[in-house]
Amino acid sequence: MQSAESISRENAPLSNAWQLRLSERRLLLLIGDALACLLATLLALLAWSLTAPEPFDLDFVAQRAHWFIIMPLLWLTIARLNSFNDLRFAHQRTAMFARLLFISVQVVIVYVFLFFLIVPSGFDLPRLFTLYYAVAAFSLVGMWRVSRPYLFSWTQQPRRAVLIGSGSAAAALAQTVAKEAPKDYEILGYVPSDAAADPHMAGFRQLGTGGDLLEVVRQNGVSELILAHDGALPADLFQGVMACYEQGIAITPMPLLYEQITGRVPIEHVGQIDWQLVLPLEGDTLSFRLYLLIKRLLDVSLALLGLACFAVILPPLALLIRLDSRGGVFYRQERLGRGGKPFQIIKLRTMVQDAERVSGPQWARKDDPRITRVGRFLRKTRLDEVPQLWNVLRGEMSIVGPRPERSVFVEQLTKKIPFYRTRLLVAPGLTGWAQICYKYGNTEEDALIKLQYDLYYIRHQSIALDLLIMLRTLGKMLALSGT
Repeated sequence: MQSAESISRENAPLSNAWQLRLSERRLLLLIGDALACLLATLLALLAWSLTAPEPFDLDFVAQRAHWFIIMPLLWLTIARLNSFNDLRFAHQRTAMFARLLFISVQVVIVYVFLFFLIVPSGFDLPRLFTLYYAVAAFSLVGMWRVSRPYLFSWTQQPRRAVLIGSGSAAAALAQTVAKEAPKDYEILGYVPSDAAADPHMAGFRQLGTGGDLLEVVRQNGVSELILAHDGALPADLFQGVMACYEQGIAITPMPLLYEQITGRVPIEHVGQIDWQLVLPLEGDTLSFRLYLLIKRLLDVSLALLGLACFAVILPPLALLIRLDSRGGVFYRQERLGRGGKPFQIIKLRTMVQDAERVSGPQWARKDDPRITRVGRFLRKTRLDEVPQLWNVLRGEMSIVGPRPERSVFVEQLTKKIPFYRTRLLVAPGLTGWAQICYKYGNTEEDALIKLQYDLYYIRHQSIALDLLIMLRTLGKMLALSGT
């Protein structure tokens, strides 16, 4: 969090040009990565032609032009799955190179796997090519990421912003910026609704009143005003904000910026006036209906395929479950689906029989003694969740969505967490945005954070986001990172 001294400015007006938005900064990184991958493909072809040996000429490249599409797309897809466009990696070289190396290894593994699958039908590049490509992509993308601040110094200029309002919402946004995007945003201070000091804003500079806002913006080269006022804006603040808007200054509600930075919806700071910010971006539109249709087709197809594969490994799993502890193989429990409709969820049993007979309903916790030895393995691999594909086939669940919760916990959390029942707007899922972005939670604070992720998913539902969640879930299963 910046002090008043660290944000002092000279009286001369400052330009607010080239203060890129978060989306523009991510797009710039993506463009640079894509160009680096294209050049890496060319260099890999050159290296392979020297060892083939074949003349490296226009005909040689033209015959393999499709690899200039396949290899960059493969690299960019794997990078996306590894959150490589997260701006935090752009500012931390050690973390960036570690993630870049991890991406390069995954590209080699995927390429070699596809090579063995496709080579009988004619794969026109040898396995050695992928090694050349991985080394070239690692080097060129790394050089681009390191040299970008020097090549395009203007892209490093933080976006200057002023908070409109004070209180817990403004403080939460300022703290989030300081933690998640310190080099992309600079909070210069705040303009409150009255002159009284606010303890939430300790350490931040009060820049004046609504009547001073336009002059504050001009003097400090401000590009964006962040609306963090609780309730309707007072007349002076409203007039000041409108005057700035007329001059081309961006106006952003605090929840939207928080959402862009974190991938979560700050429900504890969304009041009754802007409650619509927790609802889906698209309502009952033709495009949204088409998305739901495609999603249902994917659900049915993947559920049938998954159940067919699961039938092969079910007999040995069932035997291990029965040998490990007394009780049935499957476990049924009532959960709430879309619209709060109850249904019976099906899982492989991972706990001792009648685990809640004495304690009553409670969340599972780390090192839970109720979990069996086989159950720990099933949870790590998430194989215990696979029988829920039957619920997907029945239309009670989807592959992707908020995890279904028990009614007793929904009632309990609804009383303490605003908008908790908003999760029931969509069908629950086998996996979801909260599951891949946040650890397993067993407290009310964890439930609040996971709800923030769930609401982000509800607002931004799309086939692309669903596929991203599925692929990252597969990665977590292979890494045995289940709970």
